[in-house]
Amino acid sequence: MSKPHKQIHLAAHFPGVNNTTVWSDPAAGSHIDFRSFTHFARTAERAKFDFLFLAEGLRLREQGGRIYDLDVVGRPDTFTVLAALAAVTDRLGLTGTINSTFNEPYEVARQFASLDHLSAGRSAWNVVTSWDAFTGENFRRGGFLPQQERYSRAREFLATANELFDSWRGDEIVADQGAGTFLRDARAGAFVHKGQHFDIHGQFDVPRSPQGRPVIFQAGDSEEGREFAAADADAIFSRYATLAEGQAFYKDVKGRLAKYGRRHDQLLILPAATFVLGDTDAEAEELAREVRRQQVSGATAIKHLEFVWNRDLSAYDPDGPLPDIDPDTREHHIARGRAQVRMYRDPLATARAWREQAAAHGWSIRDLVINTGNRQTFVGAPATVAKDIDDFVQADACDGFILVPHITPGGLDPFADKVVPLLQEQGVFRTDYEGTTLRDHLGLAHPDHAREEKAAS
Repeated sequence: MSKPHKQIHLAAHFPGVNNTTVWSDPAAGSHIDFRSFTHFARTAERAKFDFLFLAEGLRLREQGGRIYDLDVVGRPDTFTVLAALAAVTDRLGLTGTINSTFNEPYEVARQFASLDHLSAGRSAWNVVTSWDAFTGENFRRGGFLPQQERYSRAREFLATANELFDSWRGDEIVADQGAGTFLRDARAGAFVHKGQHFDIHGQFDVPRSPQGRPVIFQAGDSEEGREFAAADADAIFSRYATLAEGQAFYKDVKGRLAKYGRRHDQLLILPAATFVLGDTDAEAEELAREVRRQQVSGATAIKHLEFVWNRDLSAYDPDGPLPDIDPDTREHHIARGRAQVRMYRDPLATARAWREQAAAHGWSIRDLVINTGNRQTFVGAPATVAKDIDDFVQADACDGFILVPHITPGGLDPFADKVVPLLQEQGVFRTDYEGTTLRDHLGLAHPDHAREEKAAS
């Protein structure tokens, strides 16, 4: 008996601080003007995507003590954008990245419960931690937490927020105008939490929202991150772009669910994916090469090399050979606040490997960065891209993709117009929304129903 075809989940990431976005392209729009967000969100909703996703950084990144202006900077606050988008969309889920290291549970729970009410049940929270003291300098508490303590705080942060969400059952408001009675229970929202990281008590002031709790996303790939996702998340992002790597990650994370009393379908795995479309596969390949050279300008190539060398390399020619000098391995780093720094645990070994690759292929600095950095995940004619996406999902390498176009706000339109109809024809992607909440789109039970189901079992 053949395995039934899985339905594909699709979402759209409005890119913020990264080198995917080609903001210098004439087709690119503002990352501050609300019309950009409106266009992007409406395209995603027109294509029946599950949700729109916003990442967020808490400090502008620097290189050599100056703002790294090769990235997009200055995007408005996540909650403000999502709340505004709730008014111009009807079904699209609204997912925001909110940090658990420098925020407080009451404030964050209040914001997400409010967003869930304003959007009629479409809110989602990507729970992240902050790994560096550089970001901490923007906050009164300052500093940073070691990895294990970061996840300890994140777990308690989420548990505390859930206590606040659950402090309202949902039946307390009677609003009997004749009797003059508004609340059935005057203690609605009462909570007490005493733990290692939080000691709070009071009454939560936002009644139970349509979803009960926001959908929870998690992005960590470490051992702690995978366990956190298996225990508490509804979806986890994946950074694995190859089929074999994706299948290994999928099997590992899904295999952790049983010990938490959860089924495979209660956690979705969604990698980010870029794409380049053409009328033919050959045309798309040529376009992809052009896009990659746009993404990696000469200045970007030098800055990227500085992540490893930890030196000012501005005097080097990006179209010339790699530096002869070795990386500076001292702790203080030239690229403060950049997560890419953590990718290169052994900069001396990375430099040796890159020199060998450059020599073997005759690569310049820019060529090296182009060929060793992230490439477009899906490249081809619409039919090719639709098939490749479906193959990944059906092979259990993921449950769907979060698409990151290199042009905003219009870069998602070709995918919506040319690839989505093919997936719909194949019967692996919805032709219309079947529910109203993000939980409906993702096939996730309401928290109240999930608790009842767990108690019954």
